[in-house]
Amino acid sequence: MGRVLAIISAITAALLTASCAYTTGVTGTPAGANPDQELPTIWRSIATQDDRRRISNARRSFREGVADASAGGHAHEVAQEGVLLQPDAGLADPRPPAGYYRCRFVKLGSQGSVPLSFVAYPWFRCRIDDQGETLRFEKLTGSQRPSGTFYPDNRLRMVFLGVLVLGDETRAHVYGRDATRDMSGILERIGDARWRLVLPYPRFESLVDVIELVPED
Repeated sequence: MGRVLAIISAITAALLTASCAYTTGVTGTPAGANPDQELPTIWRSIATQDDRRRISNARRSFREGVADASAGGHAHEVAQEGVLLQPDAGLADPRPPAGYYRCRFVKLGSQGSVPLSFVAYPWFRCRIDDQGETLRFEKLTGSQRPSGTFYPDNRLRMVFLGVLVLGDETRAHVYGRDATRDMSGILERIGDARWRLVLPYPRFESLVDVIELVPED
């Protein structure tokens, strides 16, 4: 009996230790003992087959985009961006707080339709709204405006599913009805108050698009 109690005590102690082994970030949300442990993945039942495939190949897309941009004469520009363009720079606790953000696009690699393999755009304004388990994301300015939802995925990332709003359109398309407008990606935290949205294999131009997000002052 004493041996059984000792084993139970040891198991309990191990579980308690594991439950405390988390990292917290700027939002203060526990990141969990295992950064690869998946949370309830609502997005899987919503994402199209094409977007599930793109999300599963996000890291490959990122690496290919960086390599193509560097080979195209933009190695210095890529290096200057630091952790923003380092594929494995994601940190625990990826959920950003609601509010207004300064955001900018960086396009890496070329699909052949355009000759440029590196394009960095100026800052624009975007917004994140807290919807409980999910977050709503919108780019507020510009002629091409991603609009969609961040879903929890695991301890290192959230998944983005959305659509591209163009020009003077005032209403976003419904996700899943037009493949040319559908967007998908991975949201990661890369600093104390800095995030990036990685959009693998976009429909046009680049091999990967990276959106940097920094809270407005």
